[in-house]
Amino acid sequence: MAEPRVPDDGGGDGGDGGASDGVVELPCGERVATTAFDLGMREYDCSCGSSHAVVMDMHPPGRFLPESIVDILDAAVEPAEDDAFEEFGTPHLMGAVMEEVPEEVATYDASGEGEVGYALLWVFGFDSRTLHEYVVELVVELMDHAVSHAENPNASAEFEDAMTEFDVPAFVDEYRRERDWAA
Repeated sequence: MAEPRVPDDGGGDGGDGGASDGVVELPCGERVATTAFDLGMREYDCSCGSSHAVVMDMHPPGRFLPESIVDILDAAVEPAEDDAFEEFGTPHLMGAVMEEVPEEVATYDASGEGEVGYALLWVFGFDSRTLHEYVVELVVELMDHAVSHAENPNASAEFEDAMTEFDVPAFVDEYRRERDWAA
C-alpha cells in the first residue's frame, strides 16, 4: 500500500508548482494564479478544456467519506511523528492519491501566502468524481490491509465477502447525491 504524504518538504517552494510565485502549473501544463482557486471550489474548469478536481487542506475528509468512516480512520491511523499533521485527514488522503497517480497531480504550498486562504492545494488531471473514486478505492485498500492484521481470523474473510458486493462507482454516486453534489 502506498504511504500517504503531503506536498513539499516545508521549504515553501510551492510544491511542484514552481517557485512560490502565486502560480501553480496544472497537470495539463496550464499555469494558473493561485487566487483563481476559491475555498468552496471542487473543480476548476481549465482553458485546456478539462475540469480538474481541486482539494484544499481545509476540506474535510467527509467530502469523500461518511463521517462514521472518517471517525474510524481518525482513531485507527496514527500519523508519523514527523508528520506536519497531528491527525489523519485530507492531506493524508491526497498523499495516498499522489502515490497512485503522481503524474496526475499538481500541488502548491501556500502556507506562507496569506492572500489565498488555504495552505495546501492539490489540482488533479481528472475531475472531482474520478478523484472521489480514487479516494474510496484507496480507503478500501487501507481497511483491507488493517483487517488482514485483525486478531479475529474471520474478520478478513468477512471483509472480503462484503467487498465483493461493494460497488465503488455506485457508492460515489449515492454519496454525492446525498451530499447534494453534482454526480
